[in-house]
Amino acid sequence: MKHREITASKKANGKIQYLTEILPEIPTNTILYKKLTGLGATYGELKAHRNSIIIEPNKPVISGKCKDPKHEKDNLFGVSDGVYADDIVAYMERSIKQSKYFKILTTPESFHKVQEAFEEMDMDIRYNSFLLFDECHKIVKDSGFRPDIALPMDLFFECENKALVSATPIEFTDPRFEEQKFQTITIKPTFDYVKDMNLHATNNLLQAVKEVFAGLKGNCFIFCNSTDTIYSLILQLGLLDESAVFCSEKSVEKLKGLKFDNVSDIWDKDIMKRYNWLTSRFYNAVDIELEEKPTILLLTDCYFADYTAFDPNTDTIQCVGRFRNGVSSIHHISNTNRNFMVRSKEELRGRISCWKDVYDMLQNHYDYATTVSAKDAYGTILVSLPYTEMLDEKGRTKYFKIDNYINTELVKGYYNCPQNLHEAYKNCDAFTINHYGILDYKLGDYERLQRTNKSNSIKEKRKIMVQQLELLGECQTEMEYQFKRDLEKADSFIVEAYDKIGKEEIERLKYNRKKIKEAMIIADESGFSTGFFRQWLWQVPCSIVPPDRRIPVSFLSAGRWPPISFSGRILPAGVPLLQPRYRSRNRRISGRECNVR
Repeated sequence: MKHREITASKKANGKIQYLTEILPEIPTNTILYKKLTGLGATYGELKAHRNSIIIEPNKPVISGKCKDPKHEKDNLFGVSDGVYADDIVAYMERSIKQSKYFKILTTPESFHKVQEAFEEMDMDIRYNSFLLFDECHKIVKDSGFRPDIALPMDLFFECENKALVSATPIEFTDPRFEEQKFQTITIKPTFDYVKDMNLHATNNLLQAVKEVFAGLKGNCFIFCNSTDTIYSLILQLGLLDESAVFCSEKSVEKLKGLKFDNVSDIWDKDIMKRYNWLTSRFYNAVDIELEEKPTILLLTDCYFADYTAFDPNTDTIQCVGRFRNGVSSIHHISNTNRNFMVRSKEELRGRISCWKDVYDMLQNHYDYATTVSAKDAYGTILVSLPYTEMLDEKGRTKYFKIDNYINTELVKGYYNCPQNLHEAYKNCDAFTINHYGILDYKLGDYERLQRTNKSNSIKEKRKIMVQQLELLGECQTEMEYQFKRDLEKADSFIVEAYDKIGKEEIERLKYNRKKIKEAMIIADESGFSTGFFRQWLWQVPCSIVPPDRRIPVSFLSAGRWPPISFSGRILPAGVPLLQPRYRSRNRRISGRECNVR
């Protein structure tokens, strides 16, 4: 593949040259690497004197372009949900009558409707329009959860005039790019375009967000690809009246069902609040034009929503690039997860190669199976193999899915530990680390994951809770009291038991709820915990406690010493030892002595 570079400079007024000033038209069979967002690649194509079909990653981008006053006279037509082939045909007929160029913007999933419209008009889409795939890195980034995003690509390679564009392209492995002799054109800025990044690594996302938010001024735009995480943070931070959320249509319905109404599936400045939360559909191509320069925050939760991870080389650049007037500061707050594997690109490719070898071997067995049962057995195994996900319904390799797997695993490796994430930003030429800090707390997201793990039994969860209470220790700050309240919400019984009878007694009673409850009742009556007495008992001189651990009742001052446990029972202080209702069923207690266990 050939590579070209074109320089872009700043004008005397400080504005960056538009793409049309340095590249009047995008050539065919080109991957345009803009380097900078907002250079006007789509703008140039919408102004170009040719029929254009532009594939945009999602609906908000199309809606924004169609409403933009800059394109009022450019004959734009958006295609997404709710628009059908007949509507496109009517638009095309109207455009022909008015001698206007087609300027169709469509999502990948709606591209088939554009094809149908061209067929209705008896026009060959392969030769009658320039096909531009905008934000082409999304073909790779989204292939893991949007199987139809790459559907237009088969026809794309059949088109005579075509190109892809992105400020952050990802390497493509599809051999058709080489076969058709594609070239890359890189826009190289002649000025410093690197932005300062403040990286906050933490073990507790909520507490870190609280701490960082406390030092912020002005309006904030918070990118987080999980509406569940967004809503939870809004509630816990007490920001319901100061927040607006921009997300998908389904998530809009979900949030409105939770009585949160300041939400939209398209960018709308009118509903903007101080805290504006955006999901991944707003990471790319959307133009957010404000007079001010807002604070940008990126939130990643590796434990409860690993899909909130940002790739410094694509996602972070794209999020920051939404703001055409610039930003005041950028903050990325993230926890990390040691369970995320760190693998190189070569290792990942080798992994896929092994998967393919296994698949091919079993496919061969399947093809030459001599019985129906053998064929069925091999077929069952084939559909469960990892490489099967890399194939389409015709058995052809889905190269964009392979690219997606490699990219996803590389990015997950950045989040294995704070040092890896720091290094990933240092290796990205779009950012320089202005601040790097680790916000570490007594209890974090890993501990929260442990106690909410549904696969654990009640006993296992309570063991985890007791361990975390030990880690927390004596609460001294409001934050630590909040940790304690979180633990109480998870299991108030075991927290109360820990406070009353302590870890050792809970473990001695083997986390048996009934026995723990009895111990708690007696501790309430006595005013002492069993742990207190045990500690006291072992401090009694050996001359007083015989080898068989039988203590004279006279030593216990007529039964009015701290609680004594014998045969699994606990005697409250102030109650005579020989009172019948406290007698052990298993041990005889004489009037002279008792056996303490």
